[in-house]
Amino acid sequence: MTKSDLRREIVLFIAYPFLELAILILRFLPKTWRNHLGTFIGGLSYKWNEKTRTRTLASLTTAYGDTKSPAEIEVMAREVLVNINKSVLDYFATAHITKRERFFKFVEVVGEEHLKQAYEQKRGVICLIPHLSSWELSAVTPPMLGYKTCGASKSVKGFLLQHMMVRFRERRGMRNISREGSYQKLVTALKNGECLIIMIDQDTKVKGLFVDFYGKKAYTPMGVARLALETDAVVVPMATTRIANSRYRFTIYPALETIKTGDSEKDLYANTQLETDVMEQIIRETPTQWVWMHRRWKTTPENLKLYLERRALEKQKQAK
Repeated sequence: MTKSDLRREIVLFIAYPFLELAILILRFLPKTWRNHLGTFIGGLSYKWNEKTRTRTLASLTTAYGDTKSPAEIEVMAREVLVNINKSVLDYFATAHITKRERFFKFVEVVGEEHLKQAYEQKRGVICLIPHLSSWELSAVTPPMLGYKTCGASKSVKGFLLQHMMVRFRERRGMRNISREGSYQKLVTALKNGECLIIMIDQDTKVKGLFVDFYGKKAYTPMGVARLALETDAVVVPMATTRIANSRYRFTIYPALETIKTGDSEKDLYANTQLETDVMEQIIRETPTQWVWMHRRWKTTPENLKLYLERRALEKQKQAK
């Protein structure tokens, strides 16, 4: 652990009780107040967090610069930060709700027949979800509907925060699997006919491919394509969007037809592109609810090559 990592852990440890208190206050805060608070924090973030604002504007310009003016993109960027803050506040304010009747009063489900049909095939279901609106709600809605569900996720920085997020997921029925070294666990879960929550709409360090996203090559995890090809699991896209008054709509889309030609390399690419196309279509429906502050096009073929070379050298040094 580096010194900066240690400092962060200490800061988060000290701040943790205050976070628990803030969540408790949010739980009893009226929805209208919570909405105003989300708008205020989002506006403040846009104005004063230069790094986040710059990244959000840059990403939106890459995606929509050909069709929208700089002024329109600025409006979108501010809406992105406001929407994300509202969704985060709503999630923590309702994290204690585990009763189905109460949960589905603020989460409306559309298209459950697609998930039910896939689940009943007992081949396992890969729930393909984007980082849209309250994606944590997306992860726990299948188990709240009664489907046995697990999810692969990267650990949150700060062991207490990680413990909190896992607790929030598991109390609603989702079994959490750490993304590090988890592939065989994911295969086993699918072989057992479970739903598996996976997100591939971000640039990460896991194995990936360069496919088109908003007309530009984006480094994309190929895990969903690999799992679908190796386990014959059904890939079902789904997403949560914020509609109004702290209410959400969880939409389940028709299952994707996995492309199988017998050429494993081409099939991995074709299916990853297909899955990314669907994620883009879903994001385009409510673009200001996606995480545009994320550097989706950060990795290039050039810097990926350098990263892999450095990692190979590090492994060689460790082996000596």
